[in-house]
Amino acid sequence: MSDDYDSPWKEVVIHHFPEFMAFYFPQAHAQIDWSLPHVFLDQELAALSRDAELGKRLLDKLVSVHKLDGDEQWVLVQLEVQGWRDADFAERMFVYNYRVYDRYRHPVASMALLTDDNRYWRPTGFGWRQLGCTMQLDFPIAKMHDYAYVIADLANQDNPFALVSAAHLLAQNTRNDAHRRRIAKWRLTKMLYERDWDRQRIIDLYRVMDWIMRLPPALEQRLRTGIVQFERRSDMTYLSSIERIGMEIGEREGLKRGLDEGRKRGLDEGRKQGIDEGLQQGQRRGAADMLALVLKARFGPLDPSAQSRIDAADTRQITRWAENSVHADSLDAVFRSE
Repeated sequence: MSDDYDSPWKEVVIHHFPEFMAFYFPQAHAQIDWSLPHVFLDQELAALSRDAELGKRLLDKLVSVHKLDGDEQWVLVQLEVQGWRDADFAERMFVYNYRVYDRYRHPVASMALLTDDNRYWRPTGFGWRQLGCTMQLDFPIAKMHDYAYVIADLANQDNPFALVSAAHLLAQNTRNDAHRRRIAKWRLTKMLYERDWDRQRIIDLYRVMDWIMRLPPALEQRLRTGIVQFERRSDMTYLSSIERIGMEIGEREGLKRGLDEGRKRGLDEGRKQGIDEGLQQGQRRGAADMLALVLKARFGPLDPSAQSRIDAADTRQITRWAENSVHADSLDAVFRSE
């Protein structure tokens, strides 16, 4: 299995930046006036970090915040999410720091979350002293590995990054054991549902956990079936959103299959048409597969006629049936025409 730690971290940091700071950098969080808006400056940061000598880009964020003492301050949050030790990391932090200052002439606070599994790698500064001149950047770090000893305690914390950290650590611990990962992911999902959080936050965090703790298709289907059944027993209100996530995943897989099919079809002028047709067919097939999975979880095995209706439907009709399934109490209600 190939893990992707980069994309989910980007999403969760943007949507829950105050909680991110409170969990990993509480001292800095206490100095920021969160009653005023904070602004992400990703495009500005990208323009300052395109040089080849900076090497492989890490996940980094530049955020404008206001301090409680009334001063505006640019905050550079640079996250190591690749899980590997980088000898040039501290120098890169230094380079980003002075380039941001040179561009904006504002104080810059650089900090880093290190998510690799090497407990001893803890870069915290870069600089030099020559001929009476001293140049030095010291920056705070949070080490994900430090939470590995308190994974059980993370479940009792109210900050959403406690569960995100647990998901990340358990993904590392189960990298070569898909069955253990499925069990861990199932437990975290139930813990997430037990939180007294608003609907959108639960949806956002489930998406991140789902992204981090990838499973093979067969085990993923088994997990999603369990989620649907759990929600039915618990009278949860997140079913439609979880189904929609599943539909999106099914559509993405269908798009990939369709693209592969389309590429094989045509040559020259016929190639574009083949790709377009393959994309549409793949999208419809992925949505149909996911709808059938959800209906089986709710109403049991599908009879041949129901399966045939799904197989013959277009994407718009499948989407309408998926929406009906949220509150339907029977297959007939799902397939109603209006």
